[in-house]
Formats: sequence, structure tokens, C-alpha cells
Amino acid sequence: MFTFLLVIHAIVAAALVTVILMQRSEGGGLTSSGSPSGLMSARGAADFLTRATSVLAGAFILLSILLAFLAANRNATSVDTSLQRRAPAAAAAPAPTNQDALSDAARAAAAVRADAQPADNGVPLAR
Repeated sequence: MFTFLLVIHAIVAAALVTVILMQRSEGGGLTSSGSPSGLMSARGAADFLTRATSVLAGAFILLSILLAFLAANRNATSVDTSLQRRAPAAAAAPAPTNQDALSDAARAAAAVRADAQPADNGVPLAR
């Protein structure tokens, strides 16, 4: 039912756009080149297009409200997970290293940094 009404809604929308574009506007619409003797210049055609526009607009609004109501009251028992992102693969654990060598290297790097920094803690007036 919902799919059928959705297709009808799309057809009504396309017909509404077509009827609106067929009407003659102030600048001469799509079907006439500005001359009063154009294809849709007769008064009867203008009345028909105006009436068709109002009927199609009303049908479009009613179908929109009906489709919104049906979409809100759907009894979906499952959730579509086809677009759900997959969890990334677990990262490989780093290779085990000698912790003493790392701590010795860290101490040596800290000593080099301490020797390279001035004792004034970066304050230029203290020099």
C-alpha cells in the first residue's frame, strides 16, 4: 500500500510540474514565444491549466499527509543494518621489547634534553 501510494505521489508531482511549466507566465511561458497567438493562449486552455494545477496541488498535499501518517505508523519489527559500518580489524600488538633498554634510552634522552635547556626556564629577562 505504501509503495503504491508513493508511486502515485511521484506521478502527481511530475504532472504538477508539467502543468505549471505549461502555463503562460508574465514573460511568455515555455510553450509560447511571447506572442499572443501561441499554443496555449486560448482562454479555455488557461482555465483548464489553472484548474488542473489546483487539483494536482491538492492531491499532492493530501498524498503527502497520508504518506507521512503511514510512515509514522509502520510496524517495523526489524532494523535494516545493511548500511551499518563494520568495526575495523583489531590492530596487531607491537612486538615485545626489552623494557630495560627502553628505560635506559628514555633516561639518556631526558639527560640530553636537560643539558640542552637553559636554567632560566625560557624567561628572556633572567639571562
